[in-house]
Amino acid sequence: MLPKNQLKQIRKELEEHKNPLIFFHDDPDGLCSFLQFYRFVGDGKGVVVKSYPDLGPEFLRKVDEYEPDIVFVLDKPTISQGFIDGIKVKVVIIDHHPPPKEPYRNCDYYNPRLDNPEDNSPVSSICYNVVKQDIWIAMAGAVGDWTLPDFLPKFREEYPCLLPKEIKKPEDALYNSKLGNLVRIFSFILKGKSSEVMSCVKILTRVKQPEEILEQKTAQGKYVYKKYNKVNLQYQELLKEALKESKKSKDFLMFIYKNKNSFTSDLSNEMIYKFPEKIILIGREKNGEVKCSLRSSKAILPPVLEKALKNIDGYGGGHEHACGVCVKEKDFERFLKKLKELLQI
Repeated sequence: MLPKNQLKQIRKELEEHKNPLIFFHDDPDGLCSFLQFYRFVGDGKGVVVKSYPDLGPEFLRKVDEYEPDIVFVLDKPTISQGFIDGIKVKVVIIDHHPPPKEPYRNCDYYNPRLDNPEDNSPVSSICYNVVKQDIWIAMAGAVGDWTLPDFLPKFREEYPCLLPKEIKKPEDALYNSKLGNLVRIFSFILKGKSSEVMSCVKILTRVKQPEEILEQKTAQGKYVYKKYNKVNLQYQELLKEALKESKKSKDFLMFIYKNKNSFTSDLSNEMIYKFPEKIILIGREKNGEVKCSLRSSKAILPPVLEKALKNIDGYGGGHEHACGVCVKEKDFERFLKKLKELLQI
């Protein structure tokens, strides 16, 4: 977690600025981080950042359109220096991925790994320790990143029915609790065109309690749940296909598919939960590329991925046991062969 003085400084930025533009990663941690900051300020605009290799200068038009008084970037592992340099107002970056080899300039950069490389506290947990409200949103973001945060006891006091006391691991929370259902809903409403996603997110900013969504108690909750249900039908079909692949090898599970929506992260997380002894590779073919999510319970993936991508037309990176990678279709078989050799599977 960030030290208290840094948490106070971030809160000060939120209190002193009334028109923030908030870029956030398109996963539950990123979404929940945005929701907390937006609801705390009571105004501003969010921009969901789909899985580009980085947040680049092409996003500067969003800054020009909105004319914010401050820009936040939440849970985005790679940011172009050109993007930062093109912004005329203050830029605040909060992340928990491994810091860039070349430190960012002209911005305030917060990352718990700077003080402790082993501390990858989710950004949604950091945001909660800044704003101290909407604990149910913060908890969904943290569990979505496979973490049980320091405010777990307080959450259980306020929402005992969402996470039973017998659940001790984040992966069990994700797949065996009502809170886990909420995490999946948050993940699935991020699927589709950015404009459609942000319409749903805007409605989500008005939801006051999780039961509105889980039990469809309000118009806003019903709208969000309807979007989730539609996407979930696609996911369940792909899940059936992925499970068939699990029988082919005791060490490795690979599933490549074509679909307008990206479920690689969701599928790979569920597969590593069901088959923790396997290396998981879920890929989606699109526009001449294979975009993949790689998971392992034991192997440290980033250095392996770096070697596997050498002389390959592609890019990738992420956390120790969960990485994203994108490879041109023409190089995919060669990449796969190198990856298997390095992982000895």
